[in-house]
Amino acid sequence: MAERGAQAQQPARPGQVRLDGVLGEALEANRRGRLSHFITGPDSPAIAIFDPAHREHNEEGDWYGEHAGKWLAAAAKAAARSDDAALRARVLAVADHLADVQADDGYLGNYAPQRRFMVPQPPKPESWNGEPALRTWDIWTHSYLLLGLIEVHRCFGQPQHLEAARRIADLCWRSFCEDGLDITSVGNHHGMSATVLLDPAAELYLLTGEPRYLQLAECVLEQANANPRLALLDRALAGADPSEIATGKAYQLCWNLVGLARLHRATGRADYREALDRQWQAIREHHLSLGGGPFGGIGHRSREVFNPAGVFDPEAYIETCSVLAWIQLNRELLAITGQARYAEEIERSAYNDLIGAQAPDGEDWVYYSYANGRRIHTNYWRCCKSSGAMALEELPAIAWASDAQGVVANLLGPGQARLPLSGGGEATLRQRTGYPFTGTIRIEVEPDAPTRFRLRLRVPAWADGATLAIGDDAPVAVAAGDYADVEREWSAGDALVLELPMRPRVHRRVHRNVQESRAPDGSPVRQQVLHNAWLALSRGPLAYATGLIDGYKPRETVRLPDDDALLRIEELAPAEGVSATGLRLHFDDRAPLDFGPWYAVGGRRDRSWRLTWLHLAPSPDGFADDDCGTR
Repeated sequence: MAERGAQAQQPARPGQVRLDGVLGEALEANRRGRLSHFITGPDSPAIAIFDPAHREHNEEGDWYGEHAGKWLAAAAKAAARSDDAALRARVLAVADHLADVQADDGYLGNYAPQRRFMVPQPPKPESWNGEPALRTWDIWTHSYLLLGLIEVHRCFGQPQHLEAARRIADLCWRSFCEDGLDITSVGNHHGMSATVLLDPAAELYLLTGEPRYLQLAECVLEQANANPRLALLDRALAGADPSEIATGKAYQLCWNLVGLARLHRATGRADYREALDRQWQAIREHHLSLGGGPFGGIGHRSREVFNPAGVFDPEAYIETCSVLAWIQLNRELLAITGQARYAEEIERSAYNDLIGAQAPDGEDWVYYSYANGRRIHTNYWRCCKSSGAMALEELPAIAWASDAQGVVANLLGPGQARLPLSGGGEATLRQRTGYPFTGTIRIEVEPDAPTRFRLRLRVPAWADGATLAIGDDAPVAVAAGDYADVEREWSAGDALVLELPMRPRVHRRVHRNVQESRAPDGSPVRQQVLHNAWLALSRGPLAYATGLIDGYKPRETVRLPDDDALLRIEELAPAEGVSATGLRLHFDDRAPLDFGPWYAVGGRRDRSWRLTWLHLAPSPDGFADDDCGTR
């Protein structure tokens, strides 16, 4: 079934792309680990909670039902891409079971009748997060069930799974569009945990063309915007920082933006696109870790909210669920625009904060990662274990795509794809490379027959000085941060080589606070009252980190030159059995420190430490270059 909505890129289908190398290893660990063991059939605990005998008496208001939809979405993709017959059978058995226990009215949650989202809530009490009077994550659970059932249908084509999804959406349409129930009344974070329904509602419209689902998505957005504590569209258009929308909950806000992106595809409304651009830019500039994950929670009662834009702390929380939603937002914007910057952010998150949250066995995940901190593997029921598994399965479809002129390589790394061509026929494309550890990437092109088409190859923004050579031709310079386009007639045996300089890079961040007020005459008065400077290293797409300093210190203050060119950074040849180049940072007054890729420091073991940022010593006189109001 073809999807509606204009797209600059068409993502690859499951089975068209195989990723090898670091990402391929993570995907296979995911399939063999979490996806094969967490849910094995209808009797698994995460599915048994939907049985009528259980749900008829469940008044807990819990969110645990989300795991079913997340697992269905991820496991369906994994089974389809790998041709794993056993996993496919389990996916279909679980999807069939959920369809069988769906209530006559379309309800498929795990709540008792009197606690279901269709029952009006008492008035909300005043609270910091605008939570309902009665705890509920019912719409949240249904939103993930919708995504999961749609994905099972997309991968395996059985109509009963799409029908179950449509029945959920029809119930939501009756409740919010016909009956006038306010969706923000049944969601936490001033409604954001319920208005995420915007995403699957818009996706179902794009898939089926049923006008009710477009009306449902528009109704959800209208109600989200009408709530003064949320005002999703108005605040986004006004340029509000993400921390200022509702509670600033990173995961929920990013997921709402995913839905807004899909609604933009469905309607073409320019104001939706403007709101997305403003929020994306604010998150990108102020609210991402060096490894590309949304972070925050410093000094706040919630660990999972964006901090104000000026706050930087290397011990900020990076929730794995937020990494999922950020990747999905960039996935949608990449499909809509075809702009390289969105693929760049997906790759940065994937090679750092995503695989760095996964244990090598594919079973365990961390709930929170830290640029500077200890990894803690979370327990059975935690949301982030399913979110991480779901995020990994997004990557193959993003890595390679098709467009009107040919094919697009969005993510760099070893693997291959077989994609349809707009002029007919197909082509096999292979990346042979040691990326992300080395910068030589050979692309081999093998169309079924000699065919003219365009190959777009993304050149990372950090790769100044990159070159591209086609066949035996001399290398030519290509622009960093964009796609290098090669349009020609391709034949089997053709190849091109992209060379990316892999120089160490230096990153500096400052946590500062400027007190602002007015003098009696009305003139502005500003004074900086807090200034902490930090420095970190990266190489290629990888953030680098060290372990505990001197074996026991979780923080170190160091003296280093202000000029990056004066830093003494030594590149170390990979140790035996290790693929990555190491970095050694030298100092005048202490022993050097060795750094490796953040995701791998400590062997991805539970309770291991990773330190990305070094605290920089203040100047002897206490002044900083960006001081104001001091003299």
